[in-house]
Amino acid sequence: MTARWPDRDRTTIGRYLASLDLRSMKSQTCYRQVLNGFQDVVERHGKLDQHVLVAWLRISAECWAATTRLHRTRIIDRFLDHLLKVGAIDRNPITALREACNIKQCMPVWRALASRNPEKAFAQLRRPQPFGSVLGEVMAEHVALMRNRGYKYSSQSERLLRFDYFLQWNPALQDQPIGVMLEHWAAEKATSNHAVECENLRRILTKIFRHRDPSIPPRRPDPRPQKEVVKHWRKPHIYSPADVRQILDIARSYPSPRAPLRPLSIYTMLLLAYCAGLRRGELARLDIGDVNLHSDTITVRQTKFFKTRILPLPDSVMIELRAYIHARRRAGASQDPRSGLFWHEPGRTRRYTPEAITWLFLAVIRRAGLKPQHGRTGPRLHDLRHSMVVNRILEWYRVGINPQGRLPFLATYLGHRDINSTLVYITVTQDLLHLANERFRAVGAPCLNLAQEVRS
Repeated sequence: MTARWPDRDRTTIGRYLASLDLRSMKSQTCYRQVLNGFQDVVERHGKLDQHVLVAWLRISAECWAATTRLHRTRIIDRFLDHLLKVGAIDRNPITALREACNIKQCMPVWRALASRNPEKAFAQLRRPQPFGSVLGEVMAEHVALMRNRGYKYSSQSERLLRFDYFLQWNPALQDQPIGVMLEHWAAEKATSNHAVECENLRRILTKIFRHRDPSIPPRRPDPRPQKEVVKHWRKPHIYSPADVRQILDIARSYPSPRAPLRPLSIYTMLLLAYCAGLRRGELARLDIGDVNLHSDTITVRQTKFFKTRILPLPDSVMIELRAYIHARRRAGASQDPRSGLFWHEPGRTRRYTPEAITWLFLAVIRRAGLKPQHGRTGPRLHDLRHSMVVNRILEWYRVGINPQGRLPFLATYLGHRDINSTLVYITVTQDLLHLANERFRAVGAPCLNLAQEVRS
């Protein structure tokens, strides 16, 4: 640690608190109390290491409850990151402990430090080295190969890592055939989701070893685990046009005294989620430069499967979007084309995250009475995308358009590779079933009668 921190006059803490721009006096007092107490402990020990962290936690236990103490560790995390960034310390002890344990989060490290026996807690917390098993090198090479080909390969990599950790925790399996390893892995859990993971793992491993030895015969996939999981999937809620109007009305009157632009932001986000079928991540990533007010289009960049699409919007949606952009400008938001379209007022330069969009939407539909006040049951934000598809097909039926010929256009608008992905969004409702039957009665039934006349 350099001599720049801890400093006797506490100017480092003062400058750090000023950079946070804390609006509440209570928050400023809390931050200052936590950081001053932490510096007192560091000054007494003279070295910023694991023992200092343990000492601070034990002293803090005298005045704070366990949950409060762990919550205050986040203040220390941010402060240590700041000190490392400005060069006031040479190393962050929390980061060093995370790297030693091969974990990404800080909170498990603090829980281990706060335990009665930190050494024993860290021994249980440490995870094996990634791809350190007998199959680790082969799997790591395959992940690198697929990523070099342009694939994200994130979920497959996580699946291979979980299997790799399992092999490292069970060294007796290291010399067994792969079939035996997979049998023990499948027996770890009896859930249907784990059965799907095991089937996907078998498929990936077969692909890996066939790349290395083409003489290995291909493996026939087993669709049964996936079908079993699909049976338990939650059926999407299809919002009626009346439900959508109610949600939009509540969004415009959403109470937000500290952020006056927020109600209009929520309203515009929900409007695009329903009328353009945007995912929550696509809403969060929209920039002000992605809106073209001359051609009445928005550009959705680098979404699922690395695709970018330009979506034309109806005049009614563009009127609302222009009104929001005008209100956003009056509120003092950045006009940089790369700044977030949906601007979070207190942050000045921040955009809404996908999690914040979901939280706000859930608050709106709970106010509308469409979702219980507590729990995860009921409609979701993504159900607006399902509703957009179903209601669009219903409208095509009502005006006499055959939806089958329009599905490729709908798939392109939604950002799908083909109509097979779009078919998942077609939930059969009573209205849809009735209109489909009416179309069959008007178009298909005469054909059947004609066939009977020809046979007679």
